Amino acid sequence: MSDVETAGPAYRGLTWDHPRGYRALEAAAASVAPAQGLSIAWDRHPLEGFESHPIADLAERYDLIVLDHPHVGEAVAQDCLIPMAQVVGVEALAALETAAIGPSQASYHYAGAHWALPLDAASQVMAYAPSRIEAPPTTWQAVVDLARREPVALSLSGPHAALTFQSIAASLSSNDRPGDRFVDPETGREAYEWMATLTGDATRARIDQNPIALLEALSGGEDLALVPLVYGYVNYAKEGAAFADAPRGRAGIGSMLGGTGIAVSRRCTVTDELRAHLSWLMGEEAQRRFIPAHDGQPALRRAWDDPAVDQEWRGFYAATRATLEAASLRPRHDGAIAFQTEASARLREGLLAHEPAAPVLADIEAAFARHHIEGTET
Repeated sequence: MSDVETAGPAYRGLTWDHPRGYRALEAAAASVAPAQGLSIAWDRHPLEGFESHPIADLAERYDLIVLDHPHVGEAVAQDCLIPMAQVVGVEALAALETAAIGPSQASYHYAGAHWALPLDAASQVMAYAPSRIEAPPTTWQAVVDLARREPVALSLSGPHAALTFQSIAASLSSNDRPGDRFVDPETGREAYEWMATLTGDATRARIDQNPIALLEALSGGEDLALVPLVYGYVNYAKEGAAFADAPRGRAGIGSMLGGTGIAVSRRCTVTDELRAHLSWLMGEEAQRRFIPAHDGQPALRRAWDDPAVDQEWRGFYAATRATLEAASLRPRHDGAIAFQTEASARLREGLLAHEPAAPVLADIEAAFARHHIEGTET
């Protein structure tokens, strides 16, 4: 938060408690916003904060909310966000369709409107210890082969069991979510079996570690060689972890989009000063220079393609760019978060207990049917 007093409007924002999530926003609030005639105070909450605090509750207390796309359906159902066309205009949104990497901009379009600006781009990528692996595997079969020699851990904590499952399914079939089903039965069975094969000692020892903890273990030299699917954090590229594209199946790269967008709540009074600040955050100078310089992970394709940005962060962007471009969207319907939580818990239970695929997948499909209204957008 800036100590500079301004005569303009004051806003309160909420972002997530990791340097990638808050450092650039706080620095911009201190050094950029005052010159634009406004003040912004950024609060932080844990990465899993939305699961414990419904979006409508947060929207009653904050003007600006940094969220990820699975929460959009819930936000629309609660009518707690302002459509971004009313904030920055339709032309700015159209420009972001091609400027943002992969489906980052599209991920916030739901029920006929855009609900956030793609501030940060990420997806599940491969992370490994370069001291133990000279050339990372490129296919799921090669990952399994490596796991016979080196400790390989799946990311299964919290929602990540379901996300890992979806990513593997996407690598096996481009039609991984047909109709009103969550997954094609045969694709789901095969994805589960790959996960079961990789639920060995390394996975079991780290069953409760979120992506940040896994990347800290890799970069800190712990007994871990590779995590085949984990949300990429550019910050750890300088700390000893190396990154590569997600493993390929017969349909190509499979990965679930992550990243965050900046949304505006109904309680917010939108001013020209706020529009100027949001436009600056999404502009090329901020995305290519300011955000990377403050430990952020930009969303514009020009930033990901910038050789200077890539070199500064030890090749992270070039190594994982193809995965971002190929990433799939997660379910975004109202109830998607509750489903994701339930599906992840069931997957962990089944994998740890050596259950066959059929009962686990049946329970997941039943959960999807409970949490998703048939015929509605996912």
